[in-house]
Order: sequence, then structure tokens, then C-alpha cells
Amino acid sequence: MAKAKGKARQVKGKMKEAAGDMTDDQRMQAEGRGEQAGGKMEETSAKARERMKKNK
Repeated sequence: MAKAKGKARQVKGKMKEAAGDMTDDQRMQAEGRGEQAGGKMEETSAKARERMKKNK
């Protein structure tokens, strides 16, 4: 579930960044990149938790 949330957040960030590119809005581009980074962190964290559960 958390991996999917992370992926969704990355997609949302990519969309926001693309919208910023199209409108030449640097703030929106930066927000999109930040959203993507947060999504990647969330997804990586979820994967690590899954590995920990498997190794118990």
C-alpha cells in the first residue's frame, strides 16, 4: 500500500513539474520535483520495511 502511495506521489509530482514547464512557472516545477523526491523516499522506505518483514 505504501509503495503505491509513493508511486502516486511521484506521478503527481511529474504532472506538476510538467505543468510548471508548460506555464514557465519555476515554483510549480520545483514543487513537482520535491513531490517526486518525497514519493521516491516513501516508496524506498516501504520496500525496506517489506524486506525487514521477510527476513524475520
